Amino acid sequence: MAEIKPFTINPPAEAVEAVLSQVRAYPWPVSPEVEDGWNYGCDGAFLKGLCAYWTDDYDWRAAVADLNKFPQFTAEVEDFTLHFVHVVGEAGGKRPLLISHGWPGSHFEFWGSIEKLAFPSRFGGKTEDAFDVIVPSLPGFGFSSKPKRPIGQRATARLFNALMTEVLGYDTYLAQGGDWGAVVTSWLGFDHGAHARAIHLNMLAFRPQGGPKDEAEAAWAARAAAASQMFGAYLQLQMSKPQSVAWMGAGNPVGQAAWIVERFHDWSDLRGKPFDEIYSKDQLLTNVMLYVMTGSFTTGAWYYRGLLEEGAFASIQGQRCETPTGFARYQGDTDYTGGPPRSFVERAYNLTYWSEPPRGGHFAAMEEPHLYVEDVRAWAKATDAA
Repeated sequence: MAEIKPFTINPPAEAVEAVLSQVRAYPWPVSPEVEDGWNYGCDGAFLKGLCAYWTDDYDWRAAVADLNKFPQFTAEVEDFTLHFVHVVGEAGGKRPLLISHGWPGSHFEFWGSIEKLAFPSRFGGKTEDAFDVIVPSLPGFGFSSKPKRPIGQRATARLFNALMTEVLGYDTYLAQGGDWGAVVTSWLGFDHGAHARAIHLNMLAFRPQGGPKDEAEAAWAARAAAASQMFGAYLQLQMSKPQSVAWMGAGNPVGQAAWIVERFHDWSDLRGKPFDEIYSKDQLLTNVMLYVMTGSFTTGAWYYRGLLEEGAFASIQGQRCETPTGFARYQGDTDYTGGPPRSFVERAYNLTYWSEPPRGGHFAAMEEPHLYVEDVRAWAKATDAA
């Protein structure tokens, strides 16, 4: 069994100051004088305000203390050092829940949910709803080690299953994920269903055999294709030429922030409140700093190429996962135009739980932690009762 080592985040003050100096010295390019700059990329006025806060008001020491508030560890799995948060909650080791993040998120996405999932009685909930919560950083992200070349999601699922079973000693577990985490979680269910006894997704990963079967599916597929055409250039670039992104981002924390924050804006649920009320500047900057300070901007982009190189891009088409699956359709997820119809998901997964939370988008746990926790609890309760 691999040795589990306690881990504490402790960036050198001079390294943080070097980043802040680069932000202060950034040579701002011209930006279009239009009403909504988000239509052209990261809005210039928002980005300038965020960077001013970054250099003058962002308390990075407080952010580090916050990032250290949950127990975290590292362990060697195959050729990787995996970083992970591990909170043994009121479940006392009997109900493990593995949560996988995506891009351009991080393990920090779940900061508003972890304690509620692990210790529900602290928030007026029931002890029987508690989990042991495990949140790894994807290979190449955050404080997990960097691959020598791109790694994909199916390989990540193998690493995460080994983390859960061989390192942490859980024979069976539940798994949840969105964005790339949904793809990793789908492979956990497909390849490791003997251990991942049920999965929960808030993004579609596998695609069913054949095209749309009815009007609702056809309408969603058309909306999704149009959204991909309009907003999917980042995906094509990071899948085909990820190092081009790396060259531009290296030594450029403002550029990295713009690239990341644009995705948070475009994929979040803006129907009920403006962007600056969905996330605080501190939340956005802490997530950005996890990329800037660890070199994850480069290897995070590689993760798209990894999908192509491991051959999984073709294999997610026409697959069906027979592991019991829950799906939360967050209708404010503009990246997937509100999510697919239930019938479409049912053809790719053994769907045993379905929900449509009233609010929330692509980063559900970060946008609406209360709704996210409620939904995961309801899915797990339904899974246990089945």
